[in-house]
Amino acid sequence: MVPMYDLHDLVEMKKPHPCGTNRWEIIRMGADIKIQCTGCGHIVMMPRREFDHKLKKILQKSENTEN
Repeated sequence: MVPMYDLHDLVEMKKPHPCGTNRWEIIRMGADIKIQCTGCGHIVMMPRREFDHKLKKILQKSENTEN
């Protein structure tokens, strides 16, 4: 399956962060995905399979397209 998300996209996860925000920015992609909370700046790294399971929807695509 081809991922619908890309680097610097804003995404919403199934569960909100304890700070109350549910907006995350993808800051690293590879075998693992690194996301940063837009509310408090906390960074979480997780395997791509876990990220795909916890992802709810893409809120905003990144403005820079490299393709």
